[in-house]
Amino acid sequence: MAEASDVTVRDDQGENVYELLLDGTRAGVVHYLPMRGAVVLVHTEVAPELEGRGLGGRLVAGALEDIRSRGLRPVAVCPFVTSYLERHAEDGDLVERQPDTPTEGE
Repeated sequence: MAEASDVTVRDDQGENVYELLLDGTRAGVVHYLPMRGAVVLVHTEVAPELEGRGLGGRLVAGALEDIRSRGLRPVAVCPFVTSYLERHAEDGDLVERQPDTPTEGE
């Protein structure tokens, strides 16, 4: 499969996901929970056949850019987002680390 040239990240507020579109087709998502003044980034997924191409990083970068432009603070709960932030210090000032929140079933 050749690399696609058209990559877009957009907020689908109806589903509470940032989605990565690859030539118009959904290739990945970051699930989030909106909160007052913040966006909790919960889970990141990229289609298995597209992993290893840097699309997850592009998805997270696009989500962070949108959140920043809205004047909100992202809260990193997702391990992939946390890992991305450790590798991209330029966004480190933007994000709070995982808060002490209960997990499902607690």
